[in-house]
Parts: sequence; C-alpha cells; structure tokens
Amino acid sequence: MPKSAFIALFAAATAMGLTVSHAADLKLEAVDITEMKAVYGQIQPRNSVLARTRLGGTLVELNVTEGDIVKAGDVIAEVKDDKIDFQIKAVDAQLLGLRASLRDAEVELDRADRLVRSGATSTQRLDQLKTQLDVITNQVRQAEAQRSVLVQQASEGAVLAPSEGRVIAVPVTRDAVVMAGETVATIAGGGFFLRLAIPERHAQDLTQGAPIRIEAGGAMLEGELVKIYPQIEGGRVTADVEVDGLDTDFVAARVLVELPIGKRQALVVPAASLSNRSGVNFVAVRENDKIVERAVIAGRPLEIDGQKQVEILSGLVAGDVVVTE
Repeated sequence: MPKSAFIALFAAATAMGLTVSHAADLKLEAVDITEMKAVYGQIQPRNSVLARTRLGGTLVELNVTEGDIVKAGDVIAEVKDDKIDFQIKAVDAQLLGLRASLRDAEVELDRADRLVRSGATSTQRLDQLKTQLDVITNQVRQAEAQRSVLVQQASEGAVLAPSEGRVIAVPVTRDAVVMAGETVATIAGGGFFLRLAIPERHAQDLTQGAPIRIEAGGAMLEGELVKIYPQIEGGRVTADVEVDGLDTDFVAARVLVELPIGKRQALVVPAASLSNRSGVNFVAVRENDKIVERAVIAGRPLEIDGQKQVEILSGLVAGDVVVTE
C-alpha cells in the first residue's frame, strides 16, 4: 500500500474512532509526585583519627602507607631516642654500685649483730648500720624505679593505631625527626556516610528520614537522610546520608545523589499505554464509545508503587479516560 494511502486510512480511522472493551480504561487524575533534586555528595568517614607519637626522636620504622587497612593497637611506626638508651645504661651502672654497697651493708650489719650479742660492740653502732642499710635499700629502689620509667619511655616509641580503619594520609617519612605529639598517620574509621551540600533555597523542603537515591559505581543504592545541619555556609545546607553498601575505596569521592525537595501534582499514564510513531508520542483515549489517539508530550519516566509510569506534560487533561490495553 502506498505511504500516502496508509496515512489517509489512519487519519480516517482516527476520525471515526474505534470501539473496544471498557475493562482497561483509566480515568486520569492528578497525582502527587516527589520532586527530586540532583546533587553531588562526598564519601566521608565517620571518624578521622590521628595516630600521634608519644616520644620525640627518629622515626626508624614506618609500617603503613596510604590505603592500608589497620586494626586498633597495630604498631604502625617506631620512634627511637638514643638518649634513653644511654640513660638506662647509666642507671644500670648506678644499680651495680648500689647493690654492691647493699651487700656490704648487709654483711656489716650481720657482723655487728653478732658482736652486740657477744658484748663486743654497742647497740648504737648496730642502729647506725641498720640506718645505713635502709638508706642504701631505698637508693636501690629509687634507681630501679628510675630505670622502669626510662624503659617505659623507650616502649612508648611504638606508634599504635588508635582505631580500626583505612589509612588516608601519612605525612612523615622514615628516618625523619619527629616531636612528641606529631601526627604519623590519619586513619578513617567508624564507617562511612555521604555528606551533601544543598542550595539553601531547598532547605525548607528537606525532611529528616527521607529516602535518598544514590548512583555509585554504576549501581543504584538507597539511603536515608539522617541529619540536617542548622548552619548555612556559603549559601548551602549540609546534610548527612546513611547508605549501606557504599564503595569506600576512595575517601571524599563524589557520587550523584537524588534527594526529595517537595511534591507537585502531575498527570501520569502507564508506560505501556504510550506509543510512538515517527517521533510523536500517542495515547489512546476514549471519547464516548469511540477511541481516538491523541498526540502528547511525554515527560520523564517514573516508578509509582512499583509500576512504570510516564508523566504527560501536554495533550491530556484530568478526567480523560485512557485505554491502557
């Protein structure tokens, strides 16, 4: 059949109308649809903890680099102060002399005790030797305590991971000189979330607990708007979104987020009722007992209650009866 004849036949059929069953008719009514705003969110760690040195000295070992996973208590670096070793050796030498003096004092006290019992010396001499023994004993204890302090200081050269997580920054290098309290690594832990910066004109439309759609790594995820910060900075509202299954390989990575900012009314039809010919969209509408096809301008596809729908921007009005089959 020639193309012109087909067009004429189609126009005639459309003008006359077609009769079908009324079972699949749908009366159009305006429905509320959620208006979505596309913004970018950044993946942020819940906790960003600094691993600091407790001892000043030379960084002799560095066991981590950016991207490593650590557990709480792992030794991530070692700081050594050579002066502490020298001080420990000095105290050890002092202890050798004090212990030798302690042995001599014990021998003298034992001898004086035997002499007192035999009457060869006075009890005053015995008391002096007891006092001397007590003094030397206390000196030994003091030196041992001093040595324990130095040993503890040397053990504090181990830099421990304060929490479990991923190392995101290591601002030092091996053999560098560090001071007490200096940062060796930054560890991101405690889980991850999305932080959004939303234009302030949408601040009044945000609702805590609202569902959020996230596109990350080619996958669609669902999250929840868990916190809206009251302070506006740079014309933007800060909000946090909880997401399960978020890719955390890259901290501060940007992902596309769609969040609800309000509702509006629209006319929607089932996606199956829409047909397209020569680039024009048509919807079959019942007029009395006839079916005519109206040219419409379709908007974006929607999913309402699990059903695929299409928003109609023009060509239909509320009250029209759409034939869906």
